This record gives sequence, C-alpha cells and structure tokens, in this order.
Amino acid sequence: MTTSLTLPSACDFHLHVRQGEMMQMVTPKIVEGGVSVAYIMPNTVPPIKNTEQALEYKSQLEALAPQVTFYMTLYLSPELTVEEIRKAAAAGVAGVKSYPRGVTTNSDSGIESYEIYYPIFQAMEEVGMVLNLHGEIPSDPTNDICVMNAEERFLPQLEKIHKAFPKLKIVLEHATTKAAVDTVKRCGDTVGCSITVHHLQLIVDDWAGQPHHFCKPVAKYPHDRDALRDVVSSGHPRFFLGTDSAPHPCHTKETSKANAGVFTTPMVLPYLAKIFEEFGALDKLENFACHFGRQFYGLGPREGFVDQGVTLVKEDNVIVPEKYPVSATNESAGVVVPFLTGKNVGWKITKNFF
Repeated sequence: MTTSLTLPSACDFHLHVRQGEMMQMVTPKIVEGGVSVAYIMPNTVPPIKNTEQALEYKSQLEALAPQVTFYMTLYLSPELTVEEIRKAAAAGVAGVKSYPRGVTTNSDSGIESYEIYYPIFQAMEEVGMVLNLHGEIPSDPTNDICVMNAEERFLPQLEKIHKAFPKLKIVLEHATTKAAVDTVKRCGDTVGCSITVHHLQLIVDDWAGQPHHFCKPVAKYPHDRDALRDVVSSGHPRFFLGTDSAPHPCHTKETSKANAGVFTTPMVLPYLAKIFEEFGALDKLENFACHFGRQFYGLGPREGFVDQGVTLVKEDNVIVPEKYPVSATNESAGVVVPFLTGKNVGWKITKNFF
C-alpha cells in the first residue's frame, strides 16, 4: 500500500478566483493545494474582455500569490476583434473562454451562435491561442434540453468547430459525460479536455439536495463518472486537471436558487490522492495533475521557477475544514464551504513546492 507520494507541483488549467475580498482569500490558497500554475477564467463582473483588463487582473493575482504562474483568458463576446486577439497573444494572454448564454455563473453575456466568431477563431489559430469551451447549451423544455443532457447536446458544436479549424487548440472544459469523453477521443490532437476534482467523485445523487455539490455542468450518472475515471486511468494525454474550483459565499449556496460552483482550491492534491486511490489509479495522478495539461497547452511555470516538489503522506483523520471565512475583518462577507467539508480525505501535504 502506498503511504506517500512525491510529485511536481500541479497545474490547474481551469480556475475561478473571483474579485475583491473573495479574491484576496482564495488566491493565496492556490499554493496550499500544491498548485503552481493557474489558468484563470474571465467571468468576473464585468467580464475580462480585453488585454488591459486581463493584465490588470493578472497583476492583482501575482501580488497575492507570487509563487504562482498565472495564465489569463478573455471572455468571448461581440466586442472581441481580430486585432484584440493579436494584441492579447502578443501580451501573453493564453486563451479565450466561451460561455453559452445563461448556463453558469456570470454568463449573461454569453454567446448564442459560433459562426459569427469564425474570424476570431481563425486569428486564434494563427497566433496559437486556445479556445476554451464551456460545453453546454441552454436549457430548453420545448426541445427536451435540461442540465442532464445539455453537455451531450453541445458536442456536435465542438466537432463542427474542430472540423472548421483543425489547427486551433480547443479544450472542452469540465467534462461530465461518457459522450464527452468519447467525442474528445475521436477528435484530433488539437482537442483536449479538462476534468475536475469533484466530477471524478460525484454523481447526480450527490448534488440533488446538496447545494455545496451543485455546479455547472452538473455531475451525471454513475456510468458517466466511470468514463471519466476510465480515461484518466488509461493515461490518455489529452485529459488533464482543470478544477473549475468556484467559490461562493455560503448564503448564496444554501438558498432557494443555489449558485453553481464547488470549492476545491485549498486541498487540490489531497483530494486527488484520495479519489485516485479509491479507483486504483494513484500511479496516474502525476501525469494527470502535473504534466498532461502543460504538454497540451505548451505552457508551464515562469522562467526561473524552481519546483521543489510536493510530498503527500497518507494519514488518518485528515479532516477538510468546515468553512473558510471570506474576510478576516468583514463578517458580513460570509464563509465558503469547501468540497467534502468535515470529511476525512486521508492525505495531507507535508512538503510543498516552494
């Protein structure tokens, strides 16, 4: 039985750190989870739609977590131009994130049609930027579309964009279904897929009635979770870690209409060690969390970074905190309840990478 693991620091290729007091609480906790590279989502308020906004956001994050290498993204919207894509790429912005309108947090400015963005995609293909797709379509009862099949109904769009732009790197974000896994595997080497911590653990029964497990896309059926675990266990290099960790104050989760998001940032590698051990794939954890994402994106820690490695030790009674206060001085900001709150994950980081 494995009782300790030593890995390089992890790379999280899908992360939300929010703004204001929440950002100030969450961002320093990235390193606590053993993560040194963070790919940041642009669905802030207002969204990050241009290069200047992305670079300003990046500077705020670097001040809060200087050990972390941050890669920024732009929000796909009608304001985005080919000229802005070229400018962003020259400034080091790594990707553009697509949100279908209204499907998740701060997606009211999301898109309804992809064809109008083909000139943007062509420019991205030319300059080497990545298209990050939230792979769902909006619920539509008249067409039998809901949260349980919204991802699968989206997949023809992924294939259509890939066929039109075969050299454009595309990431299907936070896959939750066997259909998504199969589609990405069918695509060429320029299509990758991020998988979250929580989707490797949860099924629909785990979030129905449990708001702190509710996220978008929602966890699906047992056979879908099995497909995620199987592709990770197989060591497929185009499937990699993107936590989609998305903090919300408790009072916006425990309400009649819960915000979508699961918070995993402070314990990313301990969570993964627990889950990978449960389905017999501890030997696949390093590639999934530390290498495959970097290889697909062609991105890594900034120049001069020295990775001292992360050591995890298996111990009894490693209990996930019940809550994280958003602010040390403003009680009204509330608390964030983390994934598997109060549960024993059985693994802890005893030596971090810095």
